[in-house]
Amino acid sequence: MAKFVFITGGVISSLGKGITSASIGSLLTSRGLRISMLKLDPYLNVDPGTMNPYQHGEVYVTDDGTEADLDLGHYERFTGQPTSKLSNVTAGSIYWDVLQKERAGEYLGGTVQMIPHVSNEIKQRIYALEKDEEVDIILVEIGGTVGDIEGLIFLEAIREVGQERGRDNVMYIHLTFVPYIKFAGEIKTKPTQQSVAKLREIGIIPDALVCRTELPLTEEVIDKLSLFCNVPRDCVVEELDVENTIYEVPVALCEQGLDEIILVHFRLARPRADIEPWRKLVKTIVDPEGVVRIGVVGKYQELQDAYKSIYEALEHGTAAHGHAVEIVKIAAEKIEEGDTSDLDDVDGILVPGGFGQRGLEGKIKAVRHARENKIPMFGICLGLQCAVIEYARNVCGLEGANSTEMDSDTKHPVVCLMEEQKTVVDLGGTMRLGAWTCRVAEGTFTEKAYGTQTISERHRHRYEVNNDYREQLEKDGLRLAGTTEDGTLVEIVEVPDHPWFVATQFHPEFKSRPLAAHPLFRDFAEAAIKFQSVRKPKK
Repeated sequence: MAKFVFITGGVISSLGKGITSASIGSLLTSRGLRISMLKLDPYLNVDPGTMNPYQHGEVYVTDDGTEADLDLGHYERFTGQPTSKLSNVTAGSIYWDVLQKERAGEYLGGTVQMIPHVSNEIKQRIYALEKDEEVDIILVEIGGTVGDIEGLIFLEAIREVGQERGRDNVMYIHLTFVPYIKFAGEIKTKPTQQSVAKLREIGIIPDALVCRTELPLTEEVIDKLSLFCNVPRDCVVEELDVENTIYEVPVALCEQGLDEIILVHFRLARPRADIEPWRKLVKTIVDPEGVVRIGVVGKYQELQDAYKSIYEALEHGTAAHGHAVEIVKIAAEKIEEGDTSDLDDVDGILVPGGFGQRGLEGKIKAVRHARENKIPMFGICLGLQCAVIEYARNVCGLEGANSTEMDSDTKHPVVCLMEEQKTVVDLGGTMRLGAWTCRVAEGTFTEKAYGTQTISERHRHRYEVNNDYREQLEKDGLRLAGTTEDGTLVEIVEVPDHPWFVATQFHPEFKSRPLAAHPLFRDFAEAAIKFQSVRKPKK
């Protein structure tokens, strides 16, 4: 029978529960334990698929096509373990299923209530991860902050799990904020005391506290937290703000002994965690051989989390060559208005995905700038479509070439809607999603990167390269470097007469890992480093 670790957050939001949970997962896997991870989100959306990136950050996609919370990206990157549709549950999906059951008469006419019907549905989702009989520990992160109205039923459900499975098989970790009040010159424990008191009202007594803090906690503060929160002193863990990179967190938590605290609680004996690979990665990021500048031409640049996996994958790719990355965020609208100055001071250009007309022409101009000036260029999803449109217009001479998403009346629809999507009205879950097998052409940049001609990558899009234009694009020099296994859909395009120009319909960033950079990001970084050595710096 699996054991459960529930991770809650208190005092304020944005404490980094996802990174902390993922770091715990990485330490446990390093100690030889088999884990599964689950994110419980209290918002009422059924899934994040139709949510605005400005509100929620990127939508992460799993192999099975689930559109999920971006924290699943942290889970996969830190632990190396795959996630699935079982790994992300929202309040919306819970209420949806409960109401569907009520309509189908499954409750036999009974009064449907928050307890037990909704709490039981949540528990069923938690216990579903036990179907993998090889899992030792299931880590469950509860989104939001203790005290949020929408999160109460989730806290009730995890309390019931503790009652049903026994405290020897369940552990509660509370991530909290311990603020430093500058004008008073003091670290204050009262917010954490109040947060823990809220949990205790529900019936949850934390077994460990992880304390986010700007300054080291004094012995007096640790004693106070232990006493007033009823947590053993050696289970009060300090989580100082990291100085350079989130990949310092597993090292810091291991040094604080959090993984040992968990194993002692569950009476499990395992070898010590090997965190040396994390130390080496951090050293590379902190003290690199060089720094490469990558311009990311996007439309959601104001929000760091909108392109979270891309930024992380760029860091992985450059670290593989002993370099750090400086990400230059370039607004596509700025380029659209004619200002391309930022593009002249970068070592590589990446055009990421997105939806809608805004910023499209700026992205297309960025692609052209990279192609004509031989700057390493990487397009992802919409970035591939921009590359095809740009090539069609400026090399093939197809004036006004466009995507039917942006211009339904274009004379040259080089990118168009998938046939099976033309009658779809509901936007939720209607795209080509999840892992698809891709056949890679021999002698391409892509084949060199992967070292194989058969790959599997994750997708999230509706529009495809129009097959009616494939012959002309190829005749005029655009290399169709990859297609779906049956050859019907274009997956990768390249410009052969270029140092490195690759655009993919899929999202390779979702499969990049800090300790194992994705092959395309690794080779893009290598090309950017080479370009930097010959590029004249902007004055």
